[in-house]
Amino acid sequence: METQSIVILDFGAQYSQLIARRVRDQKVHSVVLPCTASLAEIQAYRPIGIILSGGPSSVYDKDAPPMDDRVLTLGAPILGICYGLQVIAYKLGGKVVPATKREYGHADIQVLNGSSLFAGLPREMSVWMSHGDEAQELPAGFSLVAKTANAVAAIENPAKKIWAVQFHPEVHHTKLGKELLHNFVFDICGARGDWTPAHFIQSTVEQVRKQVGEKGSAICGLSGGVDSSVAAALVHQAIGDRLTCVFVNNGVLRKDEFAKVQKNLRDKLGLNVVAVDAGKRFLAKLAGVTEPEKKRKNIGNEFIAVFDDAVEHLLQGDLPHNATVVANEKGLVQCDGRPLETRNSKLETIDFLVQGTLYPDVIESRSVRGPSQTIKTHHNVGGLPEKMKLKLIEPLKDLFKDEVRRIGKDLGLPDELLQRQPFPGPGLAVRILGEVTAERVAMLQEADEIVVAEIKQADLYTKIWQSFAVLLPVMTVGVMGDMRTYAYTCAIRCVHSEDGMTADIVELPWDVLKRISTRIVNEVKGINRVVYDTTSKPPGTIEWE
Repeated sequence: METQSIVILDFGAQYSQLIARRVRDQKVHSVVLPCTASLAEIQAYRPIGIILSGGPSSVYDKDAPPMDDRVLTLGAPILGICYGLQVIAYKLGGKVVPATKREYGHADIQVLNGSSLFAGLPREMSVWMSHGDEAQELPAGFSLVAKTANAVAAIENPAKKIWAVQFHPEVHHTKLGKELLHNFVFDICGARGDWTPAHFIQSTVEQVRKQVGEKGSAICGLSGGVDSSVAAALVHQAIGDRLTCVFVNNGVLRKDEFAKVQKNLRDKLGLNVVAVDAGKRFLAKLAGVTEPEKKRKNIGNEFIAVFDDAVEHLLQGDLPHNATVVANEKGLVQCDGRPLETRNSKLETIDFLVQGTLYPDVIESRSVRGPSQTIKTHHNVGGLPEKMKLKLIEPLKDLFKDEVRRIGKDLGLPDELLQRQPFPGPGLAVRILGEVTAERVAMLQEADEIVVAEIKQADLYTKIWQSFAVLLPVMTVGVMGDMRTYAYTCAIRCVHSEDGMTADIVELPWDVLKRISTRIVNEVKGINRVVYDTTSKPPGTIEWE
């Protein structure tokens, strides 16, 4: 059965992803596209409904974010939210002006008629407003559905299948916002509410089989985390042994992770994992590098180079099932403890690359209004070098992290893997401020292992989004016994988050924080001071670099 989707066109709103979550919470698939998305891209989702988000602009500004006017005549029901209402009014012949009295925060609205959008809701509602403009004149055929003491609160034209509200039903401050969205999604758009993990798995497996074909093969770059593991498990279910997974030790993994990941993915998931130990090669590329973006790019570029080497050897038939290989600056040089030898059997081709890209990665890497500032590079988003000639399979690109975990559980992945906290693609390199060296990596690995162990011991690991250590390029004086020390400072970072888009600090119990600090200072040679990071996102990011 075809997946039903609600398309959300983003006009630069801070709440666009929240709209998507509110729709998905009702077991209906939703996707956020920039307002500049082409009509073809929008229609590709065969939307049963379209939501126009809020935004910071004014519709009459010269640089107001553009939208294809044909969206309003596609025939799918449309719901405008805040700026979305103003776009509808403006483009269909109404008049939008600066409000005489701006409305920010709580507001009371009065519902005027029996609109299907407000079915079952009271005549008076408390909502959340955030707008400086208002619809002064409605387009022909539209009627006023709700109002505040100062302005228009909701309008509709059922004949054109268009509804719009000036407030934000997606935020929790609008007490009955969930019910209003339910009315739009189910009563107006006719959603089935069947977008469940089982439905997603079935439709994705079918899609991957169709995409790869009966003879195609794929390769997956595994990190050992939840995202790439679930992506690999999905594709493996679709094409079986025609999927080969490559797991690269980039020298900045957690302690003993190279061995643990191989065991988990081979033994518990039955995946064919080619493990490439290229740690020294990566560390050589990081020598002397201190700028965060350069670290990310060097790691990303080197990963592609190592991955490319592995692809070439796979095509030549050099790498047996579940091989463990060593790579240096010259390429892959050792396989299963012996010098790498060329074999006779060869693959015909490798056609596809599987990536565990998630929706927040896509959102942060895509601008709504053209060129915008990059917060940080996601090296698994944005394409591959032309010479690799691989087509992308990104089965999770429309999912948030918690949704991926639910999918993984239905796929039978072990809780040990599913409950693993997010870990950055560039690994510990972005948690070591300053130059990344083998000594500093080893130091941070030990400190991070202590953080994870103590958080788990306190039964907090699955209740916290991320908890980890950061090595700072700050040396401080300390005293151990009768000896003066001059060593590094370690920061502890623990945050709550729903999907990584925003984050709040965790008020870690004092006894837990004290145990972590005491153990790190006593057990990790080279660190003599521990501090706790109390910055939320925004204004900070979760990772330090």
